Amino acid sequence: MTALDAPEILDYDDVLATYEPVLGMEVHVELGTNTKMFCPCPTEFGGEPNTQVCPVCLGMPGSLPVVNEIAVESAIRIGLALNCSVTPWGRFARKNYFYPDQPKNYQISQYDEPIVHDGYLDVVLDDGSTFRVEIERAHMEEDTGKSLHIGGATGRIHGASHSLLDYNRAGVPLVEIVTKPIEGAGERAPEVARAYVAALRDLLKALDVSDVRMDQGSLRCDANVSLKPIGAEKFGTRTETKNVNSLKSVEVAVRYEMRRQAAVLKSGGEVTLETRHFQEGDGTTSAGRPKESAEDYRYFPEPDLEPVAPSEELVERLRGTLPELPWVRRARIQADWGVSDEVMRDLVNAGALDLVIATADAGASPEAARSWWVSYLSQQANTRGVELADLPITPAQVAKVVELVDSGKLNNKIARQVVDHVMDGEGEPEQIVEARSLVVERDDTKLQAAVDEALAANPDIADKIRSGKVAAAGKIVGDVMKATRGQADPARVKELVIAACS
Repeated sequence: MTALDAPEILDYDDVLATYEPVLGMEVHVELGTNTKMFCPCPTEFGGEPNTQVCPVCLGMPGSLPVVNEIAVESAIRIGLALNCSVTPWGRFARKNYFYPDQPKNYQISQYDEPIVHDGYLDVVLDDGSTFRVEIERAHMEEDTGKSLHIGGATGRIHGASHSLLDYNRAGVPLVEIVTKPIEGAGERAPEVARAYVAALRDLLKALDVSDVRMDQGSLRCDANVSLKPIGAEKFGTRTETKNVNSLKSVEVAVRYEMRRQAAVLKSGGEVTLETRHFQEGDGTTSAGRPKESAEDYRYFPEPDLEPVAPSEELVERLRGTLPELPWVRRARIQADWGVSDEVMRDLVNAGALDLVIATADAGASPEAARSWWVSYLSQQANTRGVELADLPITPAQVAKVVELVDSGKLNNKIARQVVDHVMDGEGEPEQIVEARSLVVERDDTKLQAAVDEALAANPDIADKIRSGKVAAAGKIVGDVMKATRGQADPARVKELVIAACS
């Protein structure tokens, strides 16, 4: 029976009753260098197609590559942070394959002598437990160009009328981080996959070697999944789901592949060694191309580049530049703030932790900073369809708004207006407050006039208040807040209302 004859997926519990999942994660990281791996072309994202190219990254005859020193140092720092050993002497290799996105028809990479090898990363799972993922290697290479398929419904080559090629990305420095087989995760394998990529992303961001934007392709994950019968020694045939571009999708793709492969095996079929594409719309994967072996790439040493031989002095200097690890920093911050594990996980999952820390560093209390970023600003990010960190407001500006609230110049409602105007590009918070006269109204004479007018317009409410139904004052307070454009102090307005009805 073939895979096409098999049921599409199996119930997850049924998968776990028969099979043990084995994972292998390959994460490609575009380094944040100013220039490409082997030439001086710029690496900015989003440039006009084919404007950031030269004879070297276009593979023109006679052009020669020169190694980017910053990229090498970044790769070493990544390896050290992953507890890897640094290779004292290693060569680049040519990885040969013929595809339109690679103008040279080979990719300069590393094969049997990666820059770093044999490390590990301890990742924290949702319940606070730790799972160790062992690292096989991390090697340097150049990125490929980008194919744009035009005319199809999915953006893929199938169904497209024609394709366009943009070589701006060709030659951008990459580090590919490859795990050893991940066993023993059991039912938590999809969660482990997501947690690993999340921890790796946090680490790379802390190292400041990449912007780790999965939506822009600067961090790309290939998830290898295979199943073996429980108790068996031999691994099953794997599939490689390519370029999964969000943390949630990593988890969904791994879970789906486990269920799909189990259905194939249960029906008597054989899993095909192949690449697969993840479908964001429905969380499924589809067949790509047969998976090559190392022999298919015909690796051989790159003749135009000297071996990379970092000295012990360089390695130790780079070791001294490593920052406080993200999980160590989180534990310290959590202890300083006295917040629960759940609150800390929510901050991390919302992408708010660094913003809250920066806002607190700028003078706001951690509680106020957390409240702004996790509630109102998260809502605004969702409304605008952007990441929280991409909102057009800085932690320092949020801290200034908090200061104005704490001083009594603003209430929460006015503060939200000020924040909105900051994000609309009207200037700094204090400038907006002055230009728009957005301050809390504290003149009791003006407030009393507004209270009297609201009571006169609502005599039935006034009678309820006079009869002792104090809760009815909320309607009057609301009317006064509207009349003062939200600039009254609601607590003071309520006091005036109660006094007027006494």
